[in-house]
Amino acid sequence: MNKKITHADLLELKRWNTPTIYNGWEQITDRNIGRDGFNLEPVTDFMPQMGPMVGYAVTVVIEPGNKKHKISNTDSLKKYREYMASVAGPKIVVVKDLDKPVIYGSFWGEVNSNIHRALGCIGTITDGGIRDTDEMNNAGFKALARGLCVGHAWSTAIKWNCEVEVFGRKVQPGQLIHADKHGFLVIPEEDQEEILEAARFMDSNENKNMIQVARSSSGKSTDEILEGINKSIEQFKNDAKTKFGK
Repeated sequence: MNKKITHADLLELKRWNTPTIYNGWEQITDRNIGRDGFNLEPVTDFMPQMGPMVGYAVTVVIEPGNKKHKISNTDSLKKYREYMASVAGPKIVVVKDLDKPVIYGSFWGEVNSNIHRALGCIGTITDGGIRDTDEMNNAGFKALARGLCVGHAWSTAIKWNCEVEVFGRKVQPGQLIHADKHGFLVIPEEDQEEILEAARFMDSNENKNMIQVARSSSGKSTDEILEGINKSIEQFKNDAKTKFGK
C-alpha cells in the first residue's frame, strides 16, 4: 500500500467538500485536470447527510448476475475478509460490478455494511447497486453507487486487491480517495503530501478575494461591482501563481 499521510491530515481533509479538494489538487498536479482524478460518469451519494468521506481504496470485483458465483463459498469469503482486515484504515471499498449497466443484485445491505464497518471500512463506491439504505445509514456506512436494488442475487466477492474501473475512473488498491455528494477524487500518490496545504490555500484565496468582494457589493454601482470583481479575480490568479508557480 502507498505511504499514508497522517490521520490528523485525513481528519482535516474531511472538513472540506470534494470540489474544494479538487481546487487544491489542480494547483499541484501534473495530471490532466479535466480527465484524470475524478469520476467521469454520474454517481449518486445515498448518504449525503454524512458529509465527505476520506480513506484508502480496497478493491473488489462482483458479478451478481452470474449464478456460478456461490455465496455459500465460505473459504473464498474468509480469504476476502482476511484481506479486508489486513489493510490499515480508514478504508473505502471500491466495487466493480461486471454486470454493468444492469443491476442484478446488491453487494451492500445491512449485514455486509456492518461487517465491513467492523473491519475498519467507512464506506463504499460501487458502480453497482445498494439496498437497505436506512440500515446502512444506521451502521454509519456511506455509499456512493449507481442505483438501488431489491435483491442480492449471486453477489459475492470474486476478485479483490486488484485494479478496478468504476464510473470511468481506474482505482488502485491503497490510493487516497475523497468523496461526497459531488462525486469522488482519486488523489495520485505523488500529490498526497501537498494536497492538504493546497486545499487550505485555495479555500482561503477564494474567500479573501472573489467571495469577499462579491458579498460586499451592496450600495455600489454596476460598474463598481464589475471593476471590483475583475480586480479580485486577477488578485486570486496572482496569489495562486505566486504560491504554486503555475
